[in-house]
Amino acid sequence: DVPGIAVGIIKDGQIAHLKGYGVRDIATHAPVTADTLYAIASNSKAFTATALAILVDEGILDWDDKVIDYIPNFRLMDAWVTREFTIRDLLTHRSGMGLGAGDLMFWPTTEVSREEIIENVRHLKMVSGFRTEYAYDNLLYVVAGEVVAAASGISYEQFVQTRIMNQLNIGGGCFADITGIDNQDDVAEPHVMVDGKLQKAGRLYEPGEPMVIAAAGGIQCSARALMSWVNMHLNDGAGLISKTQHDEMWSPQTIQPVSQSDHNWHGTNFAAYALGFRLRDHHGLKHVSHTGGLLGMVTYIVMIPQEKLGIVVLTNQENGSAMRAVMDNILQSYLDSGDVDWTDRYEQIRNRSIERANQQIEQEAEDASATALLPLDDYLGTYRDPWFGEVTISKKDDGLYFSAAKSRKLKGPLAAFKFNTFKVIWDDRSFSADAYAMFSTDFEGKVNGLKMKAISPLTDFSYDFHDLDFTKVGAE
Repeated sequence: DVPGIAVGIIKDGQIAHLKGYGVRDIATHAPVTADTLYAIASNSKAFTATALAILVDEGILDWDDKVIDYIPNFRLMDAWVTREFTIRDLLTHRSGMGLGAGDLMFWPTTEVSREEIIENVRHLKMVSGFRTEYAYDNLLYVVAGEVVAAASGISYEQFVQTRIMNQLNIGGGCFADITGIDNQDDVAEPHVMVDGKLQKAGRLYEPGEPMVIAAAGGIQCSARALMSWVNMHLNDGAGLISKTQHDEMWSPQTIQPVSQSDHNWHGTNFAAYALGFRLRDHHGLKHVSHTGGLLGMVTYIVMIPQEKLGIVVLTNQENGSAMRAVMDNILQSYLDSGDVDWTDRYEQIRNRSIERANQQIEQEAEDASATALLPLDDYLGTYRDPWFGEVTISKKDDGLYFSAAKSRKLKGPLAAFKFNTFKVIWDDRSFSADAYAMFSTDFEGKVNGLKMKAISPLTDFSYDFHDLDFTKVGAE
């Protein structure tokens, strides 16, 4: 059910395979080509790390400079951590905040600015010790992009476009600013499965709109352009950054756990996050990679430096299993590492995950009374979270309706679940992220707050509803 995939393989400095498969849009059936632009999502993080490496090479900044020296307004919840927080810390997912903390400030489509993100990070709770645990985040890469801007004197987008993409002669096939694809025809459209049927999804940001998370996940590239990007890295940064800084980018920074499946399947013994890349051993070889996911698209880049091998897989459906199956089949053929049908293996894993999630949801539903504890009017009003802002619970069609002030697509009806808990059924069904909304009361039984969490365990972590803590600030 993936409409279109672009695959590029470079070996020993030569393109071994570069081709598009399927369609970029199920409505028009326009074909995917090697030049089709995809949202590469979190593969953008490596561009941000490379931009900083250029500035380190030029002596403008250092990896271990304090962030507040470049962005004085930057604050985390802990004052000591704020003072000690370095540029390196922005890139290595060890801040102490939780997985995807604050992602709802940009996901799905919001009107929150980068300045507001920097201002609001201080409200996100620390859930572990500073530099003690790996927890993937996006917001701190947005901050890193603003460090690039502050240190260079030009915008993040302008720096990456001129100092990286144009320098590699890929300026026509990679865009740091999504507004750059406004007049491009060969662009992949995002797709999702809704109730078992494939459909197009709306973009987080439409072409022509600036993307607040460009430094974390907003870059658009074709498979052809990424061949030059990958080749540069396979050659120790040649033509762009020094080998010293490239070695630093590919050195372990934050230890990651190794799954039992990776150990059994690939002989993996260590895993770590570097600067914009993930590292691990793969059948005895160094494996440098990153994935990316936005609504309706997932992408994967892998490099095996000892083999001078680089592989790019770009897809326009958020099926990570399909993307990984393509990648692992290609790796297996080049490394002669077995004869596994990765398509079949990942399909089985995906089906089991979906089945377990559905069973959990069904079990919770069996325990629900489906009756609100209080009259519906008691829940009406405005609720405010320190970093997400305000939401309104109003009456619509004789029921309750949720709408967020700054997240323009986050709205939908509330269905009674049990006691003071409701299910929020988002109007945009492409989200696959329906949530529980649990209202709290004071000692007099009056509604005074609201907390949320995703219903399905398969919900993308960027829907970090569990980080929200609303206080009721006004009656309807």
